[in-house]
Amino acid sequence: MTITLAPVTLEGHGIRLKPLGHEHAAGLAEATADGKLWELWFTVVPAPDTVDKYIGDALAGQAAGTMLPWAVRELTTNKIVGSTRYHDCVVAIDRVEIGYTWYAASRQRSNVNTTCKLLLFTHGFETLGCGVMGLRTDAFNFRSQNAIERLGAKRDGTLRRYGARGDGSVRDIVMYSILPNEWPDVKRHLTARLARHA
Repeated sequence: MTITLAPVTLEGHGIRLKPLGHEHAAGLAEATADGKLWELWFTVVPAPDTVDKYIGDALAGQAAGTMLPWAVRELTTNKIVGSTRYHDCVVAIDRVEIGYTWYAASRQRSNVNTTCKLLLFTHGFETLGCGVMGLRTDAFNFRSQNAIERLGAKRDGTLRRYGARGDGSVRDIVMYSILPNEWPDVKRHLTARLARHA
């Protein structure tokens, strides 16, 4: 089986993931300014004046068949509060990674990330039929590592000198994954977390 990637809107628990487009630029600029997220040297978050390029790069990846990006909208406020995407997709082996994920500082440690991951994993495993879904983060992004581990993903290891950060420094990345047989328990866990939050 080979997965087929196509833009799709995903929605649940007060969050809508809308296929990313240039019409989301103003909302993303406002979201990234909430906490000046681009100043974190170990993340890939656009500054307000680079949002258009960020969106263009994401759409180029979508056109190449290696990415599927979304804008994250909070329905109670109707605000764009961040962005996420499938990336490094290898459709021939049914592998998709979730990443390039960031949220306005005021929405961090809320239900937003859990909801987004539930929507993305559900679509990946139950609609696309992924054979594995991965996540990665910078070795110095300890908050992200903790968040990924709280989802129930398994830590696969660290890739040394894997790439460059935005500031040109070399980074190691920590890799995680979830397999289809692990998904039912992860789904139960994420659903329970959202119920407790509510």
